[in-house]
Amino acid sequence: MSIYQEGLSQSPVNHIALTPLSFIERTANVYPDYPAIIHGAIRRTWSETYQRCRRLASALVNRGVGAGDTVAVMLPNIPAMVEAHFAIPMSGAVLNTLNVRLDAEAIAFMLNHGEARVLITDREFHAVIREALKLIDRPILVVDVDDPEYGEGEAVSDLDYEAFLAEGDPEFAWHWPNDEWQAISLNYTSGTTGNPKGVVYHHRGAYLNAMGNQMTWSMGQHPVYLWTLPMFHCNGWCHPWTITALAGVHVCLRRVDPQKILNLIHEHGVTHMSGAPIVLNALVNMPESAKAAIDHPVKAQVAGAAPPAKVIGAVEDMGIEVMHVYGLTEVYGPVTLCAWHDQWNELPLEERAHLKSRQGVRYPTLEGVMVADPVGMQPVPKDGKTIGEIFMRGNTVMKGYLKNPEATAEAFEGGWFHTGDLAVCHPNGYIEIKDRLKDIIISGGENISTIEVEDTLYKHPAVMEAAVVARPDEKWGETPCAYITLKSGQQVNEACITEFCRQHLAAFKVPKTVVFTDLPKTSTGKIQKFVLRDWAKAI
Repeated sequence: MSIYQEGLSQSPVNHIALTPLSFIERTANVYPDYPAIIHGAIRRTWSETYQRCRRLASALVNRGVGAGDTVAVMLPNIPAMVEAHFAIPMSGAVLNTLNVRLDAEAIAFMLNHGEARVLITDREFHAVIREALKLIDRPILVVDVDDPEYGEGEAVSDLDYEAFLAEGDPEFAWHWPNDEWQAISLNYTSGTTGNPKGVVYHHRGAYLNAMGNQMTWSMGQHPVYLWTLPMFHCNGWCHPWTITALAGVHVCLRRVDPQKILNLIHEHGVTHMSGAPIVLNALVNMPESAKAAIDHPVKAQVAGAAPPAKVIGAVEDMGIEVMHVYGLTEVYGPVTLCAWHDQWNELPLEERAHLKSRQGVRYPTLEGVMVADPVGMQPVPKDGKTIGEIFMRGNTVMKGYLKNPEATAEAFEGGWFHTGDLAVCHPNGYIEIKDRLKDIIISGGENISTIEVEDTLYKHPAVMEAAVVARPDEKWGETPCAYITLKSGQQVNEACITEFCRQHLAAFKVPKTVVFTDLPKTSTGKIQKFVLRDWAKAI
């Protein structure tokens, strides 16, 4: 026996399960009178917020909710959503955040599949929730949220959220999970190719990724965080827990509105926000007079498809510092970032923006990332050219897919999580996504990165948004098809776009088809390429 084992045992004195629930207890005790929530006219301190969370947890327990039960929420970015991220796990239950843009059938599937005992829902979604409730095969307690900043919609339950909280004890003695591997939340994937899969997070992973956000973003104490990112998406990338740990301020935003974003940044001194590239694009395209509202440093964490270099440059010109991150629902949101080097500040704007568009290196809280051959799983050369699939492993990878051992085994085959994203690895170890495995275009035997073509399209002064997908072609197998949304007041035709691309791309990469339209998007602002692929097949 090693000398470091004899008499040095694990006990409650020196070992306790990691959980992000500990963050709110500490913050409420250390900074009880500091601001925690801003939502319209609502102002709440950390002491008040902690009491409300304990009330909700207590009320759930009083209604029979306990360990292993599921509590679903259909909520926008309002105070009740922040409270749910603490109160529901405090009761021992698992938080299931529902995508507020989904239809009744999809919502019903999730409520049934996740075996939800309780549903907390905002009145805005009364119509879809009523239809979904008709389709579920289990009894469910529905709690109605009447947001004073909305004032519309209809109640779907006689049980009001504030009345429900009043049932609970503000001094409720919640307990740490017995095991940090215990589930804390359930998040469903988009389900674009069938029923969505239920991704299960555990307390340990949520704790670590919340800390990873702080470590990589250097947020410091008391950040003022604007909720431009939906909290239902990967639990808001774990930021409900991160901001709380840092005794920051949650500035709620019911729906993304570029003018309101600028107003809130100015009014409350917002320091941080997150979202898809479309959020930044919306700000860039606001009038100069509106953009002048940003009169202090603001940091933006952006994920999704790589932001076009032109957008990153334009956002930096506004005074917003962009940090590009990458992740998936299966890994708690962002787990890699383009870690910045001081010497890069001396580079021209275009080159800096190009570097920032890379997905970069792993968070300190993720143990492994590699770009490798999808079949043999051998790492590709670090040459910035050889394409492979991104693989991950570590404490911030999901427990697995709920009730789907086959899909879990497939995703974890070979001891790594298979992301399905294709990338190259540069000599400095930074990864750069080239496409989704399902999005890469193979035309006449040549691989075409849709991201490369899209980045070129964004350089055109008339283009506001662009997405490229494969269109079937008898001769070439498939060719690039570009869908474009023009900026207001701009008019260009297909020939102009094609000629512009010829000046910047190899001939085989130039879109053979150009369609001007509004792009279909998910509720998190991601362009729905599966819809565009269907459109392209019908052309």
